[in-house]
Amino acid sequence: MTPSANLAMMQAAELAKELDKNKVTPGVLGFLVFAGLAVGVWFLMKSMTRHMNRVNFDETPTPRAAAAGGPAAEAAESGAGTGTGTGGAAAKTAETAKTA
Repeated sequence: MTPSANLAMMQAAELAKELDKNKVTPGVLGFLVFAGLAVGVWFLMKSMTRHMNRVNFDETPTPRAAAAGGPAAEAAESGAGTGTGTGGAAAKTAETAKTA
């Protein structure tokens, strides 16, 4: 062992003798890690809120879904939910435009 390593071990041993095992705390490093995690969670929550505000929760059928023959097309053909009875004509117009 080199003399400088031996000296470092001796100083570390002296510090370990002075250490009271009942008063050990996380210290500055523990606080910095905890603060960093808190800031990271804050940024993640801010990002999640921004992304959730961009989501559109309306369930209106798109014209492509109606023309594709999905459940929205069946409802449009029967006129269900429109109240005017013209849903079938609109779906048939979309179908003829697709085939043309």
